[in-house]
Amino acid sequence: MEDYEVYTLPNGIRIAHKQMPHTQIAHCGIMLDIGSRDEQPHQQGLAHFWEHMAFKGTEKRKSYHIITRLETVGGELNAYTTKEKVCFHASVLDAHFEKATELLADITFHSVFPEKQIERERGVVLEEMSMYYDSPEDAIQDDFDELVFPNHALGGNILGTTETVGSFQRGHLQQFIAENYDTSRIVFASVSKLSFKQVLKIAEKYFRDVPAQHAARQRQMPTNYVARQTRVERPITQAQCAIGRPAYGLTDPRRLPFFMLVNLLGGPGMNSRLNMNLREKYGLVYSIDASYTPYLDTGFLGIYFGTDPRKVDKAQALISKELKRLREQPLTTLQLHQTKEQLIGQLAMAEESNNSFMLMMAKSLLDIDRVEALNDIFNDIKAVTAGQLQTLAQEVFDENQFSSLTFVPEKQ
Repeated sequence: MEDYEVYTLPNGIRIAHKQMPHTQIAHCGIMLDIGSRDEQPHQQGLAHFWEHMAFKGTEKRKSYHIITRLETVGGELNAYTTKEKVCFHASVLDAHFEKATELLADITFHSVFPEKQIERERGVVLEEMSMYYDSPEDAIQDDFDELVFPNHALGGNILGTTETVGSFQRGHLQQFIAENYDTSRIVFASVSKLSFKQVLKIAEKYFRDVPAQHAARQRQMPTNYVARQTRVERPITQAQCAIGRPAYGLTDPRRLPFFMLVNLLGGPGMNSRLNMNLREKYGLVYSIDASYTPYLDTGFLGIYFGTDPRKVDKAQALISKELKRLREQPLTTLQLHQTKEQLIGQLAMAEESNNSFMLMMAKSLLDIDRVEALNDIFNDIKAVTAGQLQTLAQEVFDENQFSSLTFVPEKQ
């Protein structure tokens, strides 16, 4: 990671590149520090709607020409919205890097949001919302956000509501972008075999003339968290459960050791404590995971699982047992070593994906103004002590501070 390079254009847009000599694929993306948490209540879902509408027409292209521009040369064009970011990105053969860069610049800075396309895409987003609602394992995660961050944009569904999506017009998109758009909070990132000089020449061609603009936006930190327990009847056969609470923010020095602790508890490894206990030992779940998402000024810890409605209490009791173990029993020397090695291996393998690295590079520059070298992260992991992890468990794994949301089958 030490060999990435960054250049800031006069308008504030940053160009970040990592050269990878032994690849024929170029990955590039424009990431903006705008997300669903920047929406007002009546705007809920607008950032995601913008992501959709960016593909529907620009000053010089219709939707068909945007969609087929890279597909016809075997490339991919995509986008996503999170609570704090909107990103448009592409992957192509390196010979088509300039074509991808020009298209990304066009849909990001020159979209015109045709009224006819707005009506059509409104239906698409409403169908997307229905799809998630019909998938209880997805729906519970969105609803649980609202339980943990009530009356705050971080708790809102990224897709919006049927009422807000049904109200969006062209002017709403233009106003939202004008209120939140800040060229100093935009990064164009790329990974390819091209040199930084080649990338910079192309990027300057398409980004230098973007007018500088600065937003006066101030993100509000969620406050006054209160633990809440909620049960909701749904037309389902399996109970779905979410347990969690707010956690540490992006700039908190406890972020990395806490990520390690959550990885041990319920990370993607089959040997996580929750998976070994609830699935392997007792056969109560097909899958269970714990995740930690840091935001600018707060964070989110969530534990999710589905089980037979008659076994919910037993599953929750076993989770409580694992949380208690981490609060009361420090890891042994061997357990600590294995926990560190597992996380180091997972991070190293994640860097093997050039597309993932490109997106991570852009996000890191927006969030912490640098891209952390992998070896520095490894050294930080190696320096974590069993006492630190136990202290974090005692601070965050206080079950009196946990909220829970359970979807249960409707009574017949």
